[in-house]
Amino acid sequence: MAGFLFGLLMFVFRLHFFRARPAGSQDAEALTPTSDWSPRASPYPVEIQPTLHPNGTKQCFPQTIIIGVRKGGTRALIEMLSLHPDIVAAESEVHFFDWESNFEKGLYWYISQMPFSYPHQITVEKTPAYFTSSKVPERIYQINSDTKLLLILRDPTERVLSDYTQVFYNRLQKHKHSQPIETVLIKNGEINVDYKAINRSLYYIHMQKWLKYFPLTHIHLVDGDQLIRDPLPEMKKVEKFLSLSPQINASNFYFNKTKGFFCLRDNGRERCLHESKGRAHPQVAPTVLAKLYQFFHQPNKRLFELVGRTFDWH
Repeated sequence: MAGFLFGLLMFVFRLHFFRARPAGSQDAEALTPTSDWSPRASPYPVEIQPTLHPNGTKQCFPQTIIIGVRKGGTRALIEMLSLHPDIVAAESEVHFFDWESNFEKGLYWYISQMPFSYPHQITVEKTPAYFTSSKVPERIYQINSDTKLLLILRDPTERVLSDYTQVFYNRLQKHKHSQPIETVLIKNGEINVDYKAINRSLYYIHMQKWLKYFPLTHIHLVDGDQLIRDPLPEMKKVEKFLSLSPQINASNFYFNKTKGFFCLRDNGRERCLHESKGRAHPQVAPTVLAKLYQFFHQPNKRLFELVGRTFDWH
């Protein structure tokens, strides 16, 4: 049965591939599967074998995916991880597994979005929306059950405020009106559970779905709050999880007093995250904050039990 399902999956991806390729492609005939092709012979169908570059690099399915969480520090994580010479990262969020319009383009398209890498390097992709999408865990598992997953979490209340702040500034740039934060957080005197930012911070609900397919040994939880305060210890844990040689060190980080957070130093070149990162959160009434802390107390406890560790959250 498992072999049949795998073969069926590969067949579907072949259909996606031929839809995605431009008509009249010069190498389309050369990539047509032969009658003796078997999905067991390779992790990829014939027509989506990684493209080899003359210098020995190739595009491949990412061995590591940063699955979330939105406004948890995923950009900081992938920028810091890219300090390691054995890491190559996709330039943008691909949204392959959560956007149907992209998923229908097929695996060939997804791999074509990846950077070229040498055989000893690890390809990393980051799409924070994966964590809260119910379809994504199974889709990744069906293609490569050995994928290593990175999940960066922060205090759920802080994450909600950061989520609101990003939407607020996005709407401001588009000259659109935004509701006051208390209006979206509170409904009929209680926490508004219909507010998407609240749902995204109910980590245990989403984590349960991932654990149906991946064991905890394949999922590393990064402490997003600690990464902001002191990035090196968290990055050393990530190096160990990915079986990377210890390359990232204290000289790669320096604290920018103007911005109020750590910036990066790589081969003498200094850079900070985009100015949109680290924005001040809106002022929230103490009574509303208290409601948020109370609301998340039990969900946080359930997460801690689920993953076998705790975080220093309110």
